Amino acid sequence: MSKWIIKDDTVVVLAGNDKGKAGTVLSTQKDKIIVQGINMRKKHMKRTQKTQSSQIVEMEMPIHISNVAICDKNEKPIKVKVKFENGEKKLVYFENDKEIVLRKLKTKKS
Repeated sequence: MSKWIIKDDTVVVLAGNDKGKAGTVLSTQKDKIIVQGINMRKKHMKRTQKTQSSQIVEMEMPIHISNVAICDKNEKPIKVKVKFENGEKKLVYFENDKEIVLRKLKTKKS
């Protein structure tokens, strides 16, 4: 399980039918995530009421977290590291020998 991938992160798919595509994380479970526009499947929905008709709906299905990586603005996969600075935990990556802060992380309070 990757604890660094959270909702609203932009990720790129590393393996599978959608390899190379990027999208935004909609939700996370233990070791699976749902990414917008990735791993689309068709679901046949039955008619539930007399007024509603049956239909085929396209929806995103979960993808394993090991098959995706956090990406930068150019949709290239990046490697992130945790850095402690002034009592704050930050998730950083390096681009052209520059350290770029991806986001701040919560610290555990004792």
